[in-house]
Amino acid sequence: MNTEARYILEGVKDGRISVDEALLKLKTEPFEDLGYAKPDIHRAIRQGAPEVIYGAGKTEEQIIGIAETLINRGQERILITRLSHEAAAKVSISLDLTYDPISKIAYTGDMPTPDGIGNIIVATGGTSDLPVAEEASITAEFHGNKVKRIYDVGVSGLHRLLAHTEDIMSASVIIAVAGMEGALASVIGGLADCPVIAVPTSVGYGASFGGLSALLSMLNCCASGVCTVNIDNGFGAGYLAGMINHMEVNK
Repeated sequence: MNTEARYILEGVKDGRISVDEALLKLKTEPFEDLGYAKPDIHRAIRQGAPEVIYGAGKTEEQIIGIAETLINRGQERILITRLSHEAAAKVSISLDLTYDPISKIAYTGDMPTPDGIGNIIVATGGTSDLPVAEEASITAEFHGNKVKRIYDVGVSGLHRLLAHTEDIMSASVIIAVAGMEGALASVIGGLADCPVIAVPTSVGYGASFGGLSALLSMLNCCASGVCTVNIDNGFGAGYLAGMINHMEVNK
């Protein structure tokens, strides 16, 4: 997924970027010390995707400072996760933000044209899982992936999931988001021929222990090809799915 470094090198080869311009991009200081944060300027060159700002726990001024530093150093689009509605309103005074109140994700700039090898499916057990699912979906879209949402297809009504068998079988990556007992990932894993990323959510009654029950179920999944991220970690799932969906592109 290291598209930025590849773009620079291919640009030199094709004559779109001069050697001096490429050297400047590679020589730029890898981070900038703001005192309260060290924005990673070389993240895109090193990993293929730019730094993302985790909004929870930061002041609006800190978020603005980090974002403006990244923008001033050439980052075209900024993704901010876990940003409250109140913080988004204040940050948007200084930054041109698009904000999604369901996922609590904000971003600057436009979504890129999808350039992955296929579709990412994001499926949820229920409507209560939407905040985590949308965090995964928007993250994947932000990183250049085409996403199809299949929501409220939990195992308590299995026919709802089976109605999307064609989508499941044609996906390049599937993100299964579920709380309660977390059975959705295992069922999808038994139907799909692609990697499945299981995301346990903190949705459920008392014995779900804030998502621990779903987490343990997904970790013990009997279907092959299923990996599990942490509770409510939609961002991690969306990012990982995007990396998988770009593997062939970068070979």
